[in-house]
Amino acid sequence: MKDCNQCGKCCIKYGGDGGLSATREEIEWWQSHRPEIARYVRGDQIWIDPDTGKHFAGCPWLNKAPDEEVYTCDIYFDRPEDCRDYPSLVSEMIRDGCEMIEVQDLSDPRAQEKLDGIMDRR
Repeated sequence: MKDCNQCGKCCIKYGGDGGLSATREEIEWWQSHRPEIARYVRGDQIWIDPDTGKHFAGCPWLNKAPDEEVYTCDIYFDRPEDCRDYPSLVSEMIRDGCEMIEVQDLSDPRAQEKLDGIMDRR
């Protein structure tokens, strides 16, 4: 199993159209400490366009590095738990085409343990 290479697949797949959620505690923290994030929250829904009231089609915090296939997150250290906890299962990685998984992981019964170790270090 490889470390994350910032391919952005997870953020692109789940970051828009209401695919993510945030805890009440996260939302309250954003309201107190990061109002620039909180402005994209309506009730318990996140990544709402403050002008239209609709979910963004993609995460408003995801940026592609110029001339590269690498993505960065503008709120990485304050991102929602949904983002921090992904991926949690090898089956998710397979389903989503996560580039962290390697061919040998597909038949390795310890692949989930490897993933758990990687995620614990984050």
